[in-house]
Amino acid sequence: MDPRSRSYPSPTRSVLSPETVAGNYERIRAELGPEVTIVAATKYVDPVDLPALAQGGIEVVGENRAQDLEAKHALHGGAFRWHFIGHLQSRKATTVNELCELCHSLASESAARRLTIPALVEVNLSGEESKSGIREAELEEFLGRYENTVGLMTMPPFADDPERSRPYFRRLRELAERFGLDELSMGTSQDYRVAADEGATMVRLGSVLYAN
Repeated sequence: MDPRSRSYPSPTRSVLSPETVAGNYERIRAELGPEVTIVAATKYVDPVDLPALAQGGIEVVGENRAQDLEAKHALHGGAFRWHFIGHLQSRKATTVNELCELCHSLASESAARRLTIPALVEVNLSGEESKSGIREAELEEFLGRYENTVGLMTMPPFADDPERSRPYFRRLRELAERFGLDELSMGTSQDYRVAADEGATMVRLGSVLYAN
């Protein structure tokens, strides 16, 4: 089972330790260096646990759902810089505009017309029907229409071996270089080291930051 598809029960009290988060964050920061932005994915993080992330040194968080973004931002908006990393529905673009500094997942013309903050275009390099994203063949035309695009994002097929993600990350870097884009959001908990090797400027990390 792809662990990215799991859901978790919501705790009634904090279950994350600031010390654990700090230790993991410092270790990963040392691995990646200061040039790579670590975005803490909070899809499965209960609002009660967000202070532990702040106390652990997390500066940037990424939320997948607009409704969860609103709820968590209302409680802890000033503690972090907020990114949106999930599938962006055009009707939710206003919320993302108001609360986030960056959207990682622009993938439709309807959303692009409503999005006013800087964005990364999500590219579906694997061709998987279950994934959102612009097809590579459509990317040049899409980029030509929207001036707020600053980079690209992709999600390769899930694989136990991180090296299987490398061709997708390498191709995304090549596309960014071709179109003169600076930002690359690629790599999650299982393959962030490979993503960094291939030029990621942002990695989206969940379990690797929170595990004891």
